[in-house]
Amino acid sequence: MRALIVDPAVPGRLRLGEAPDPVPGPGQALIEVRHTSLNAAELFFAQRAEPGDVLGFDAAGVVVAAAADGSGPAVGSRVVGFADGGGFGALRAMDVADLAVVTDGIDLGDAATLPVAAGTALRALEQAGPLLGRRVLVTGASGGVGGFAVQLAAIGGAYVIAVAGSEESARGLADLGADEVAIGPSGVTPPVDVVVDTVGGDQLVAAYALLAPGGSLQSVGWASGQEATLSVGSSLGSRAPKAIVSVYNGAGLTDRQAQLGRLLGLVATGKLRVPVGWRGPWDKIADAVEALGNRRLRGKAVLDVG
Repeated sequence: MRALIVDPAVPGRLRLGEAPDPVPGPGQALIEVRHTSLNAAELFFAQRAEPGDVLGFDAAGVVVAAAADGSGPAVGSRVVGFADGGGFGALRAMDVADLAVVTDGIDLGDAATLPVAAGTALRALEQAGPLLGRRVLVTGASGGVGGFAVQLAAIGGAYVIAVAGSEESARGLADLGADEVAIGPSGVTPPVDVVVDTVGGDQLVAAYALLAPGGSLQSVGWASGQEATLSVGSSLGSRAPKAIVSVYNGAGLTDRQAQLGRLLGLVATGKLRVPVGWRGPWDKIADAVEALGNRRLRGKAVLDVG
């Protein structure tokens, strides 16, 4: 099959090539992939993977062979799902527990952005607890996870503060539901109850300092590439300590189908918008990698397969 494979000789270490066809297990459906989405995690793993490996978490397409055990969607179903690698192939074997059916009114390219980015944002906010009336700060709000987190927090009834890195990247965040937009966390008035941090480094430290007693910082990513060092004593002195919580939305989870169903329902009703900052054919992967790797991308990058 055609696939985006790891190649250390090209920029971004990803190029269009060929890989063996996947062989589905009993509880897996075979998907003809129509669209996939590029995430920062894939750029990270591409630097460490072996030549010829096929990466990719997100995929949306059509079922061409139903699961042999009779579970999951039928042949011809439009689906979106997650698997631990393989999404950058024209075919993909996927566990039926990680698949959700996409209704005809939703673009499959939009659906392909949901498993990692929107799913991670949703999980972070669910881990933080009820949102109604709480102040939620989102760093890296112009990115894929950030854009979804702003919207989902607003849907949950929070007062949303979106933090961007520049005036240019801040444009449009109010339209996604942000009540305040700040350039960097230094312009935010404390306290905040929840932080969804996608940047790490100094921004994580600054956002942590804004938390109210008992608040939580949901650590999603490290787009800055910087280490975060908390000052001595910054976590002491309160009967309601502040927490830094890691957000995991990867392989082995049992609620993926339900999570995707909730997100697809929000998209179908127009409550959740899919912010796409780059879309093109998958042979233009170098352009998508450059946009995401240089942090120029506002929203998600969608690769059209075929």
